[in-house]
Amino acid sequence: MSLEIGTDEEPRHFHDEMGEHVGSRLNWLRAAVLGANDGIVSTAGVVMGVAGATDDRGTIVIAGIAALTAGALSMGTGEYVSVSTQRDSEKSLLSLEAQELERMPETEERELARMYEDKGLSRETALKVARELTEHDPLRAHADIEFGIDPDNLTNPWHAAWASMLAFTIGALLPLLIVAFVPDSARVVVTVLSVVAALALTGFVSARIGYSRRLPAVVRNIAGGLLAMGVTYAIGSFAGIHLG
Repeated sequence: MSLEIGTDEEPRHFHDEMGEHVGSRLNWLRAAVLGANDGIVSTAGVVMGVAGATDDRGTIVIAGIAALTAGALSMGTGEYVSVSTQRDSEKSLLSLEAQELERMPETEERELARMYEDKGLSRETALKVARELTEHDPLRAHADIEFGIDPDNLTNPWHAAWASMLAFTIGALLPLLIVAFVPDSARVVVTVLSVVAALALTGFVSARIGYSRRLPAVVRNIAGGLLAMGVTYAIGSFAGIHLG
């Protein structure tokens, strides 16, 4: 099966590229890309806001370090809690389905056949498919068609948490290092240009992972980052003038 998606490139073979463990792969890749993107935008916003209020390099760097540390821990913890909740839900659904299969196997087999019939199979074929799948692995068969769950490949909260936290840190280091080492006269311009380039990259990668159009993803990413930096710089400048 081939699937042409998103761009003017040649069609790609979806199943060949995605492999067997698509859920797990996309889970940690999504967390990593989002973590990097958040690290870039949030830390750049903080350092730009502080840069708008003061020219003191030490103050800006300290603010950037605080933003990096708090953001990385928040991203890791939030991702762990979110994915753990998803995993608990998956395990509960599998447990309930296993109980139903044990109590009323014939009813569950007929239900499985109805679901395949609803997908377009003839009644006879649906019954045959349901019977063969039930004889092989009834829980896997029901989990797949009812919930889209692979019992042997549940979402892993640790993978998502570490990927998100490390990616956030890597993304946040870009604006932080620029503020720390670029001369004051070029600090704002270099930060903006570097962040735009980094956001273009993360937007491209996120679209590539999701098999969607690249240009809209890149434009959205850059626009959001510029908005965040512009607003925080304006607020920092206002605070520096009126409150400093």
